[in-house]
Amino acid sequence: MSPRSPVLLLFLLLGLPLLVLSGGLYPPLEPFSTGHLNVSSLHQIYFEVSGNPNGTPVVCIHGGPGSSSSPMTRQFFDPAHYRIVLFDQRGCGKSLPPGELRENDTWELVRDIEKLRVFLGLGRVLLFGGSWGTTLAMLYAQQYTTVVTGLILRGIYTHRVGEADWLFQEGASRIFPEPWQDYLAVIPAEERSDLVEAYYRRLVSADYPTSLQAAREFVTWECKIAQLEPNQAACDLETDQRVYQRGAIEIHYFNFNMFFSEENQLLSQVWKIRHLPATIIHGRYDVVCPLENAWTLKSLWPEAEMHIAPRSGHSQWETEITSLLVDATNKFRNL
Repeated sequence: MSPRSPVLLLFLLLGLPLLVLSGGLYPPLEPFSTGHLNVSSLHQIYFEVSGNPNGTPVVCIHGGPGSSSSPMTRQFFDPAHYRIVLFDQRGCGKSLPPGELRENDTWELVRDIEKLRVFLGLGRVLLFGGSWGTTLAMLYAQQYTTVVTGLILRGIYTHRVGEADWLFQEGASRIFPEPWQDYLAVIPAEERSDLVEAYYRRLVSADYPTSLQAAREFVTWECKIAQLEPNQAACDLETDQRVYQRGAIEIHYFNFNMFFSEENQLLSQVWKIRHLPATIIHGRYDVVCPLENAWTLKSLWPEAEMHIAPRSGHSQWETEITSLLVDATNKFRNL
């Protein structure tokens, strides 16, 4: 369905909700506005806006670090109600320059969200984040509380002590030992006491094949454990440039402790956003970000609504999680 089709225009004018497709998603939707925003003398972030130009603004924050926005993310939202904003974080996706690590840290990303909100004239915004996107959404809300209307968070990552080690040092390895062996094989035995640091040394190597291999294996390991039932097709990565771009940024962030200055920095500030309406969605068998992450967050944020998807892993495209996300965006139409 074209965003300018008579049917969609009629729904927009009347303010009526669209019927969703099977599986819960709304029909595919093209953006009515795209562009790049200069956020520094070095970085331009790519953005796109779709749905109702006069609708309730929602800012979608992708995961990673190093991933990018997905066109399908628009389909979680009723386009007659929402003004849907997607963007690629610094160095990610279509942002420029691709894969750039300079001036690329957590706090710059938080400020970029605010710059984008102001540039687009969004007013108060609903935040929609998954995985690393939940981290950024909560950090942004803690700093810019007055412009946030609520949060929809899927697959919680808070960067508490031990969360990164679970994923990249020891923990998830015990559940998925087969892909772990491929991840481990890149690093000699004598360097395995800190695998992220060892990967970073290879990433910044002057030898490009070495850097590319590090980026590829780092990203592939996480991809292969992201769903309850591994989907090999989803792990067929793109061009070498895209693989390097994604892997380089992720390794960069994890090697520098997500640029947090203190332990449990995010959770210690949850009190600042407890008054905001929030929905937490997490897969029971999420190996990338274990359910304990969400459980701990909920204990500090009892007012938040929490849903555990009983037969799901980490991915937003698993059936239960997709359905819960659409339910959440529909519910937030009435807030």
